[in-house]
Amino acid sequence: MPTVTLAGPIARWIQPTGGEARFDVEGATVRQALEAVFAQHPQLRGYLLDDQGGLRHHVAAFVNSEVVRDKESLQAPVPPEGEVYLVQALSGGQMF
Repeated sequence: MPTVTLAGPIARWIQPTGGEARFDVEGATVRQALEAVFAQHPQLRGYLLDDQGGLRHHVAAFVNSEVVRDKESLQAPVPPEGEVYLVQALSGGQMF
């Protein structure tokens, strides 16, 4: 069964105590795995997905440490014992 792990800054939306949140879910693709998490925590959908259903620009997804490049359809396969890891992407700052 795949696992979805939310890094601490994302997990704080569902658990104020901090730290990562992990979910064992059904799903053969990133989209299916995320839908299983949204079924338990619907408030995460609007934070993670944009109006077209793709990952927001501030969210990075990995499957077994490989970056998910298709942020729109999220059809990247997830192995039966794989991990989907979601983290807030860093951006901004000043260049010198």
